[in-house]
Amino acid sequence: MNSQRFKYPRTPHLPWSPGFTPDDIRQRDIQGFEDKEIVITEKMDGECTTIYRDYIHARSIDSRHHSSRAWVKGLQARLALDIPEGWRVCGENLYAKHSLHYSELESYFYVFAIWDENNCCLSWDEVLEWADLYQLPTVPELFRGQWDESFVRGIKVDTDKMEGYVVRTAEGFHYSDFGRHFAKWVRTGHVQTDKHWMSQEVIPNDLKVEVGADE
Repeated sequence: MNSQRFKYPRTPHLPWSPGFTPDDIRQRDIQGFEDKEIVITEKMDGECTTIYRDYIHARSIDSRHHSSRAWVKGLQARLALDIPEGWRVCGENLYAKHSLHYSELESYFYVFAIWDENNCCLSWDEVLEWADLYQLPTVPELFRGQWDESFVRGIKVDTDKMEGYVVRTAEGFHYSDFGRHFAKWVRTGHVQTDKHWMSQEVIPNDLKVEVGADE
């Protein structure tokens, strides 16, 4: 049985990302995107979470229990038998409010990457297919097309509603090449709480209310 665990890589900031801090890493070489089809998705304000067939963890592989993680642990139990051996599903656990409050979520878990038994990130099209199979939303897609640095630099972000955006290549790639295929733009001061959200009262985000749900 493959019992390897992998911490989700730190996503480097694009050179023009205003939210860069001394604790972050910056992608100084964006050649990995040149002449590539890219996908730009919303960077959602949640907790990076990795779901395996037999395990679940947040950013840290040995992450401790927290009440905001109870819902996604239940999701892992539901998905377990449908996750191939050695694969893992990565996404945002959006159960708890961090800096932004969401009022119309489709789920408390939004998929942004899936890795296979060879530690390769699936292409975006494959991610969409598997997420649909799991009946889970993917992070909102803002743009898909050929890389154009001037276009990406010019993207306008409503920083009252969005933390930023993430750029990835549409193609798949190996874990060791992550830094050449993923990068992010994050708003200035994106962590706006006075203390870490895990130390505060858990305030759930809101799910979208379906028409006729109460009938």
